[in-house]
Amino acid sequence: MQSKVSTRMLTSRGWALAAAGVVALLSAQVLGRRDLLLLAVFLILLPLAAALALRLLRPALTVERTFAPATAQTGTAVNISLSVTPVRPFTASAKMQEELPPRFGASPQFRFPASRTDPRGTSRYEYRLRSSRRGMYRIGPVSAGFQDPFGLALLRHTIGGTDPLIVKPAPAELPAGVLEGLRGSDGPVAARLQGVASQDDVTTREYRHGDPMRRVHWSATARHGELMVRQEEPVTTPRATLILDQRESCYDTGFLSPFWAEAADGSAPASSESFEWAVSAVMSIGAHLMEHGFAVRVLDVLARPGLARSPSAVDPGTDTFTGPGGIEDLGEGLAALGLEAPGAGAPEPQAAKLLRRRTSGVPGGAQAWTGPQQAPGVRGLFGDVLTEALLSQTQRGPLVVVTGALTEADARRLAPTGELAPAAVALLVCDRPAAAAPALTVLREAGWSAVAVAPSRPLASVWSETPPAGQRTVQLGGGR
Repeated sequence: MQSKVSTRMLTSRGWALAAAGVVALLSAQVLGRRDLLLLAVFLILLPLAAALALRLLRPALTVERTFAPATAQTGTAVNISLSVTPVRPFTASAKMQEELPPRFGASPQFRFPASRTDPRGTSRYEYRLRSSRRGMYRIGPVSAGFQDPFGLALLRHTIGGTDPLIVKPAPAELPAGVLEGLRGSDGPVAARLQGVASQDDVTTREYRHGDPMRRVHWSATARHGELMVRQEEPVTTPRATLILDQRESCYDTGFLSPFWAEAADGSAPASSESFEWAVSAVMSIGAHLMEHGFAVRVLDVLARPGLARSPSAVDPGTDTFTGPGGIEDLGEGLAALGLEAPGAGAPEPQAAKLLRRRTSGVPGGAQAWTGPQQAPGVRGLFGDVLTEALLSQTQRGPLVVVTGALTEADARRLAPTGELAPAAVALLVCDRPAAAAPALTVLREAGWSAVAVAPSRPLASVWSETPPAGQRTVQLGGGR
């Protein structure tokens, strides 16, 4: 991006020279000396000429900024490389400064050109940043001050634009005890559904007209004496569901709340100590499940895509994540996700039609449904819309809800949905875990593995102490 002039002015030396010119001009008028008049004109015009020359011959520069890695994790350093290239030949020097959000401290300063440049005249600089808080931070632009050879005039430039630095929450390593007995698509915790240790179950069949030759299975062809092709049968990957409660009203702010307020420049999301723990838990549990072969669906309490409100999300409409790429996308989406203000949300569709559709082929019709019984008209938080979202999944995996200070009424609406998953886990993060006893009782009586935790406790220890989630038979959905 081309450089832009922001301000321009004379230096202290230039102002001093101009002031001396004014004094000489007054002296010439009082004393009637022609030589003083010439000196006065020279002293006044010289700094003005220097400023005009900088204006007319101002340097044109481009800035390129790269991050390594492209997205950072909380607590880890990211290397930032800055390349400044003159658009046209430029020989003067300048003092430059990279503009940074206040939380990163003093901005790095450097001189242009660098001691070593490439044939294009590009100067390269490197520095490192580290953030203990997730967010999407704007890095840049570069401000530069150019002076004339005599140091009389100063021209300040704003060079280039800004680039977003995404700082993701770092996932914690979790023990697998809570998921004992559950099955995914690979590994001890996640055993293959089809019984073959590969991504697809490969069989062979006779060649049919139109089959591509690249699918010919030559070993089987040699054994059978006729042309055989590979037949690939896709494996159904079980889906785990993660629900992150993002309501501002259910998270305690605590005495550290001023430190979690939304930054003035919007670089860090509005949050609280409890919500930061919840976001870290979703990141860690989601990565843990994906590493064990699950496709992880991330929702909010209204069954909307959990990252729909995040400005850092790769695709805000996506709610399902799989594999290493899914872990990266989940982290990026959680980077700038903030608390949801009270009153946000939209009406949701009811699940009654879906329930009738799924039970219409069962003897006895809807009477054969033995799953969760929602109260009539439950449309809001943890209501019919969540039931519909869980019913829409074939091959269901565990259900994990991470929330704040859940009320007993909310717990009663949430409790029946646990019957739609082979295992249901609820983590309630609040400053006073004892106050969550009524909600915990409701959830545990419904078969949930539910715990309340203070945000000061490490997630790994909480996860290891959570009772293993028992399996239950899930009807009408193909779950285990």
